Amino acid sequence: MGYRVRMTVPASSSAFAELEDDLVSGRLTEALADIAEEAAQLILPYWRAGTTAEIKADDSPVTAADRAAEALILERLTARWPQVQAVAEEAAAADGLPPSVGEWFWLIDPLDGTKGFIQGRESYTVNIALVRGEAVVAGVVTAPALGLTWRSTTPGEGAQRRAFGDAWKPARVRERPQDATALVSHSISDEDAERLAGRNGCRLWQGMDSSLKFCLIAEGRYDTYPRTGPTSEWDTAAGQAVLEAAGGRVLAKDGRPLAYGKPGFLNGPFCAIGA
Repeated sequence: MGYRVRMTVPASSSAFAELEDDLVSGRLTEALADIAEEAAQLILPYWRAGTTAEIKADDSPVTAADRAAEALILERLTARWPQVQAVAEEAAAADGLPPSVGEWFWLIDPLDGTKGFIQGRESYTVNIALVRGEAVVAGVVTAPALGLTWRSTTPGEGAQRRAFGDAWKPARVRERPQDATALVSHSISDEDAERLAGRNGCRLWQGMDSSLKFCLIAEGRYDTYPRTGPTSEWDTAAGQAVLEAAGGRVLAKDGRPLAYGKPGFLNGPFCAIGA
């Protein structure tokens, strides 16, 4: 596709043998789910507790909860898979984006939906995804306030959801109903949301924050999530992994699957689709 930010020195494939084994066996997303839920326990005491926010250079907010969760996630990932590069939202904001990425890398958003989190809404998430080449190959999304986690499983084996402390249950997209419902960002007006839903074949729509939109489509509660405004790759990768594992798709404007490692780690328009 021509836009991947390439690493100048190729990494040895043998260095990633354990990572590949963990991916194929399902141990990888099991471990990622535990890490994301541990981060959720750090985040929850800040929620609805009068947390103040700073404004970053891109005009987006950041809180102590974002930073604490990211520090924990990076520590856990580095301890288990030290050979895998991480691209994480708050580290990128503080230190700049990496000039290149390897064949494998993490995309991490420690608290997706920070604006809604500050306002006390429930639909914020923790996102951890693994990318190989230009494709997201594994991902976990945790919704701390809801006490729920979604994950992709072993390749070809579907998606799962669990409540904190419970067993995993299958998650699958639904057949598109006559009254299909679109999920849209809270950042757009009602008029724009209605038009966007209509252009994607939906008479109904619901505003929602964060990557939770991907997961609710993945478990068959909604049907599509069209997005025209810009997002960063760490906003979408984990949710895309879950939705694709559940039988859905996330398509860029050119009709191909949304790809990763793009300049600036920025996404253009896309549409997440159930069935």
